Amino acid sequence: MRQSAKTRALVCTVLAAAVLLACGVAMAKPDTLNRDEIADKYKWDLGDIYRSWDEWEADMQKMEGLMERYAGFEGSLDQGPERLLEVFELDDEMGQLSYKLYRFPALTSSLDTRDNEVAARLQRVRTMFARFGTATAWFSPEMLRIPWETMKGWLDGTPELAPYRFGVEDLYRQQAHVLSEDKETLLSYFSPLSGAPNEAYSQLSTSDIEYPQVTLADGEEITATPGGYYHVLSTDRNQQNRAKAFAAFYGIFNAKANTYAAIYNGVLQRDWAYTQARGYETTLAAELDGNNIPTAVYENLVECVRNGAEPLHRYNALRKKALGLDEYHGYDGSATLVDFDKEYPFDEIADDIVASVAPLGEDYQKQMKRIFSGGWIDVYENEGKRSGAFSAGVYGVHPYILLNYNDTLDNFFTAAHEAGHSMHTRLANQTQPFSTSSYTIFVAEVASTLNERLLLDYMLQRTDDPVERAALLTHAIDDIVSTFYSQVMFADFEWQAHRMVERGEPITADSLSELYTSLWKRQQGPAATFDEPYRATWTRIGHFFRTPYYVYQYATCYASSAKLFQDITTGDKEQREAATERYLDLLRAGGSDYPMELLKDAGVDLSDPAAFQAVVDNLGELVDRLEKELEKMERI
Repeated sequence: MRQSAKTRALVCTVLAAAVLLACGVAMAKPDTLNRDEIADKYKWDLGDIYRSWDEWEADMQKMEGLMERYAGFEGSLDQGPERLLEVFELDDEMGQLSYKLYRFPALTSSLDTRDNEVAARLQRVRTMFARFGTATAWFSPEMLRIPWETMKGWLDGTPELAPYRFGVEDLYRQQAHVLSEDKETLLSYFSPLSGAPNEAYSQLSTSDIEYPQVTLADGEEITATPGGYYHVLSTDRNQQNRAKAFAAFYGIFNAKANTYAAIYNGVLQRDWAYTQARGYETTLAAELDGNNIPTAVYENLVECVRNGAEPLHRYNALRKKALGLDEYHGYDGSATLVDFDKEYPFDEIADDIVASVAPLGEDYQKQMKRIFSGGWIDVYENEGKRSGAFSAGVYGVHPYILLNYNDTLDNFFTAAHEAGHSMHTRLANQTQPFSTSSYTIFVAEVASTLNERLLLDYMLQRTDDPVERAALLTHAIDDIVSTFYSQVMFADFEWQAHRMVERGEPITADSLSELYTSLWKRQQGPAATFDEPYRATWTRIGHFFRTPYYVYQYATCYASSAKLFQDITTGDKEQREAATERYLDLLRAGGSDYPMELLKDAGVDLSDPAAFQAVVDNLGELVDRLEKELEKMERI
């Protein structure tokens, strides 16, 4: 889901990392969940955002003053372009400051979600932003009272307003859904409540969770944390052990399914309330209109995957046969099809990731190398740390990447994925003014998935080991399954769940679980055995609770990056160079235009359903190739 943030690493951290790389020392993954026992070189250095909480507090006070100043401009926008420019520039100052004020406690909290003091500071920021939203609710309605022809004249005649033109034009485009000033103010009072379901979900899923111990077949005991659970699924050849880890891990979420359903109902009801308040017919239309995305893009994507499940059915049948299983379960989906237990220590992966992006040019490689040089990546799992991975950015400061690295091939590619996000953030921030630096979610996963595709191509070209090639080919298929098929199934789920609320139907743990079960069975096909604990898988999809209608964009971005990869790596030199420059321009563009238009400029047209069907066809081709490789190895 991945979001974005930044900092300047301290000189001592950079030098320490440089010495380590120069010595070529490869360190094993720390055998501890105690953060104090993990070496500093594997941790974030947040000092470039703020060196102390006192500095953070001082900027909180500064922000209060800026907010008061902003509120003082109410009623004066019609004075002319100079006044409008003054307000926009103040808004930029507050926007850049807000990144720092929010990211510092948010990133700190990610490292230990149990820290109530940090959580309280984060809540203070959110409360302040909510008050600011109320105090500035006048802005859009007041601006829209200025006739468009007058506003257009101001924009045309005032070069200093150029950085804000796209935002102004977009506001006028959505004019029908901007309410009167009193109604906008009324809605703003509810903004503190809008984040409550996300906060409740986060606390229930991290701070208040207790992971069980699991005894494996050989007597080894593991803690079924997200990292420990996935490590068993991806590396343990014993199906019984995978089943034990699965039952223990999912048991946590099934036991709290009713609570999760109540939280998710809050998300759905909130979205439907805001949809109706702003005059949209559906929550889907309301959500997509912000980026000017036609609802047909979403609908075509879901329909394509619903009708294109056959290659995935074949893949599951092939896996079942290759693994020699009487029954093939969901928890068998990460088991390697060949005896491939190679580990990829974190200290050894940076060079390969940097080398893999060579098609994007030397400057891109140089900036990528800096990401891995120290202080920007928090590498390993620790007690209380948020699960998963993300990249987070602050305009004017460098990116931060959160990992829970466990030396697996999947984690290797996750590191490349998040580095792609960070590069997108760096290039956009280096090129765009603050007002157009933030790229939309709709294009956010293009750089990350293209990075993964480049790494896969690099690895396949540099190994003639049939076992490793089979593992990499399997990874390529699994990438399509997880990034395209699974995300579209999730998108289908939340679309239908929102439609249930729109129709006035009840939202319960049973109704949500039944919906998820039907989607899972249709997508996975007859070769896969459904296990009852999977009914509550929806409880674990954080984006449902944090950012509704987000996950479909993984699939649209995957389709886009697949097309871009083809353009960048095929054809003659001139064609490849032109395609590469178009792609880099996409990253540099940030949010300076609508995402569909930015992608078209880069060579991708997602209004054509053929873009999605090409991914389905590609999966079928890869399954055919894998089947032939396994036949050569006499694995089937």
